[in-house]
Amino acid sequence: GIAIVIVGAAAVMGMAAAAFAGTNGFGNFDDAAGVAAGIEAHAGKVAGVLFAVALLDASIIGAFAVSLSTAYAIGDVFGMKHSLHRGVKGAKGFYAIYAGLVAVAATIVLIPGSPLGLLTQGVQTLAGVLLPSASVFLLLLCNDKAVLGPWVNGPKTNAFTAAVVGVLVTLSVILTASVLFPDITANAILNIMAACGVAGVLAAGYSFTRRRTGTKEDPIDRTGRDGWRMPPLETLTRPAMSTTRKIGMGALRTYLLIAMILVVIKIVQVALGQ
Repeated sequence: GIAIVIVGAAAVMGMAAAAFAGTNGFGNFDDAAGVAAGIEAHAGKVAGVLFAVALLDASIIGAFAVSLSTAYAIGDVFGMKHSLHRGVKGAKGFYAIYAGLVAVAATIVLIPGSPLGLLTQGVQTLAGVLLPSASVFLLLLCNDKAVLGPWVNGPKTNAFTAAVVGVLVTLSVILTASVLFPDITANAILNIMAACGVAGVLAAGYSFTRRRTGTKEDPIDRTGRDGWRMPPLETLTRPAMSTTRKIGMGALRTYLLIAMILVVIKIVQVALGQ
């Protein structure tokens, strides 16, 4: 589903780029309807219709994919029976959340005068802010031997993934700063990147020093990967967290909380100012 959404979005952007290639001053558009009208004006009615169809297809698939993943996440958090292989009677709460999310989204879209462009930008900004935290939790999961067994990450994979997470955190900080301060300068962005780079180098140095002075871990046993199955959730124990990891997770949560609050405040201010 996600791959189809990405392909659909790429097709939509390709249509828009092809339609507006070589043009100048074709206007600024705040919603998809304006873009479709602009494509029709510059490339003909067929191009405008194709853009609308591709956008509708990507929107429908994306709406259901996002609602479904959210319903799955809520089911995981609250321990509800959640899966599409269950019938409605076997997972009433899951299907109720799924239908409720679709209904709320449809209601917002159908409200006359709803600032859909602003809502889209706000959601994208929040997604950019939350992406690093999701990557960090995924990295922790990929190092949980009780869950993944022989499929856990090795040192090289962890080093590469940590670098990717560091880049995502840097981009998230820049995104948050650009939303809060629209007139931010290139020098300020470069300073943010430099500060994040220094923090990343210090964290990498600390990790390397700790690995050299700490207890050497046993090599990962990769045998039996094809037949590995994750143990049932009720049999897994709560993972122990070191003091360093607790401090890091606390700092990440604090940043996410502050960033989310500031972004929401900024969105409300822009909405009230329109």
